[in-house]
Amino acid sequence: MSVNRIIKNVKIATPLGKSARKGKEMSEIHFVEKGLIVIVNGIIEYAGEEKDCPATLLALHEYEYTDAGGRLAIPGFVDSHTHLIFGGFRPDEFSWRLKGESYMSIMERGGGIQSTVNATRSASEEEITSKTSWLVGRMIEMGVTTVEAKSGYGLNRDAEKMQLEAIRALQQDEKTPLNVVATFLGAHAVPQEYKGRTAEYVDYIIRELLPEFKGLAKFCDVFCEKNVFELEDSRRLLEAAREMGYKLKLHADEIVTLGGGELAGDLRAVSADHLLHVSEEGIRKMAEAGVVATLLPLTAFALKEPFAPARKFIEAGAAVALATDLNPGSCFSGSIPLSIALACIHMGMTIEETLTALTLNGAAALDLADKIGSIEAGKQADIAILEFDNLNYLPYYVGMNCVRTTIHRGKIVYESSNPFQSSQD
Repeated sequence: MSVNRIIKNVKIATPLGKSARKGKEMSEIHFVEKGLIVIVNGIIEYAGEEKDCPATLLALHEYEYTDAGGRLAIPGFVDSHTHLIFGGFRPDEFSWRLKGESYMSIMERGGGIQSTVNATRSASEEEITSKTSWLVGRMIEMGVTTVEAKSGYGLNRDAEKMQLEAIRALQQDEKTPLNVVATFLGAHAVPQEYKGRTAEYVDYIIRELLPEFKGLAKFCDVFCEKNVFELEDSRRLLEAAREMGYKLKLHADEIVTLGGGELAGDLRAVSADHLLHVSEEGIRKMAEAGVVATLLPLTAFALKEPFAPARKFIEAGAAVALATDLNPGSCFSGSIPLSIALACIHMGMTIEETLTALTLNGAAALDLADKIGSIEAGKQADIAILEFDNLNYLPYYVGMNCVRTTIHRGKIVYESSNPFQSSQD
């Protein structure tokens, strides 16, 4: 439920705008030193210097008050790539990878995505709901106010529908403490019953699943990868999805340089994600087409792979977003703090670029930049208040949570229960 709220005695750091910030624009952060944020019915009506706020606005409504104590407010984080809905866990596979097995070899021995497909198909709705609620609770503690959730662990009508309906239940529940965006990822892997018949499985998705699920999912995604869904099948699927009204995403160039970045540019997808092995031509095409490059440093870290070339994308004038890729296999982590540290320390991104990538550009990767992703008048009041008064603490407090308070649509949905006073008290 939305509320009227005034956040006083607050500093503000935010990107501005209603579209993705590209290239050098990603470093442009608006700072307010002695700020005031006025929220009416869950929407920001004013965000700026306290002295400049119209007195009439303050008298217009009854407000709840939050004193930030001089701390820094930033936009709520947007985790624009997750596999939030799944059955089972796969800790043994993590051990196998530590012993040297590759992602593809684990898939070949019956692990990988198919393992989670089996667990998801056999899971009850209650098991899925309980697990999802636990994961969402961890997200809001880290300041996440919008999350994308993919299907893709069912790979048949009933199980894919169950995942998408679980996402819709989250969306429609007023108690859900964040925004949830649904993506249909039926082309996540080729299920066992279609082994060796990838084109037939794509036909099945196009003929049976896309028409049925278009009211449940905003996006259609595909794992465009060698020996999974290669370029021809990926293009055919995404073009069919676009004709039915889906917006497009791709898992692209994660394991080998296949041409997923080029395909994303050709199709003018909203985003292409992973991109560890994207080509120079793929970067160029994505930048020219305005495709958001959603980079997932936690996955590269967990798989001991080279990080995606963030600087090349930024220097090419592309928009970069960051997301966690929370999933039960290759990256069982939704850690925003570790994502920030990896982006700044290992991917060469500045703190300002990283903030933009996790807020406004994450919103753009979900086609929501006109509604969320920044602290400015007209945007939904999704805000994280840090323990500190300085943006530099985000990577400096390496891998640790800096968020004191999370606000969603003007309502406080998380406050730190740390019994010790912070350095600001």
